[in-house]
Amino acid sequence: MSETLGSDVRMLERPNWVYLLREFDALYRYGSAGGSPSIRSHRKRVRDRLSAAMAKNPVVLPRSREDKPVVAHFARALDLGERGAMQGMARALREVRDDLTWEYGYEKLSKALAQRYAYCEVLGPQGPVHCETLILGFVLFAPNTTYPQHSHSEIEESYISISGAWSENNEAVFAPGSLILNRSGHEHRITTGDREPCLLAYAWTGPEERLAKPDMKLTSTRKRAT
Repeated sequence: MSETLGSDVRMLERPNWVYLLREFDALYRYGSAGGSPSIRSHRKRVRDRLSAAMAKNPVVLPRSREDKPVVAHFARALDLGERGAMQGMARALREVRDDLTWEYGYEKLSKALAQRYAYCEVLGPQGPVHCETLILGFVLFAPNTTYPQHSHSEIEESYISISGAWSENNEAVFAPGSLILNRSGHEHRITTGDREPCLLAYAWTGPEERLAKPDMKLTSTRKRAT
């Protein structure tokens, strides 16, 4: 960033963050729940917590830009998103791309996955837009990536596809605009198509203490006997 943000800088002083969060609100307000009461309830929790956070004009925390190898695919993912149904979100995300902190979230990560995956939080306990009751962000995958089996304790998670095709637990192929809900403790694995990167928006709800320290761990697997 060209300017250092102080703790007194508020969201309304950074309009690009406001526009991005409004796109999140639109995703969870106008998207279909597909007839699922669980998804409908989750959507309401996300937008209610987001509305409450934005009404407070929260602090914008000073986070440094940080890239990971997979960010080499980010421009392509945004380009694909701007061509389709998620163009509003893709364009809003492009405007803050130079202020994103890309992370892994795991203490241990294979060298292969470190080249093909990263996420960035945009609203949450770590910021940039501070909120203790909700986490919103994006996860980026390179083409032909397998994100290993994992789950989140006490955290309910949804993904909405912005660009690229992906599947969860090999059960279906999800296109841009699709939402999938993972309840607390649900084991899931993500795979992406072999030609294009995949960009997903995500939302996490749960107890404040868990959102502050998600304790992300990949599911351990035992080697099969030969």
